[in-house]
Amino acid sequence: MDFKPKETNAFIHSGVVSEIHGRSIIVSLDKDVHCESCSAKGACGVSDSTTKEVEIIDSQESFALNEPVKVILKKDLGQKAVFWAYIFPFLLMLLTLVTASLFFAEWIAGLLALLILIPYYTAVYAFKNYFRKTFRISILRI
Repeated sequence: MDFKPKETNAFIHSGVVSEIHGRSIIVSLDKDVHCESCSAKGACGVSDSTTKEVEIIDSQESFALNEPVKVILKKDLGQKAVFWAYIFPFLLMLLTLVTASLFFAEWIAGLLALLILIPYYTAVYAFKNYFRKTFRISILRI
């Protein structure tokens, strides 16, 4: 892969190939020294002390176990992920709560607002292949 991302367009983390399953590659991310100065470390989750693993699906290149690599995620995908994981479910709950409170008692409206998340997350799970294609993670050899 000849794609060389600019620092301003992507988050880049070092890692090591830990597992290979066909065209799927599991990369264990290193605890990066650059995470301390990163402005997105609170949202990223990679700066935690535990080892993080990411799965790269349909990699175009072949890699060996324990090979050092760089994992790249475009920054604009982070905003889409926040929308689908936090903002949209919140707005869905709020809309359900307001609408249901017009017709039902307060406790029923609150219960319906919580229960609306079941079909939402079921739909997200049903479209997991779409989200895997949308939130594509790239990998580069070091």
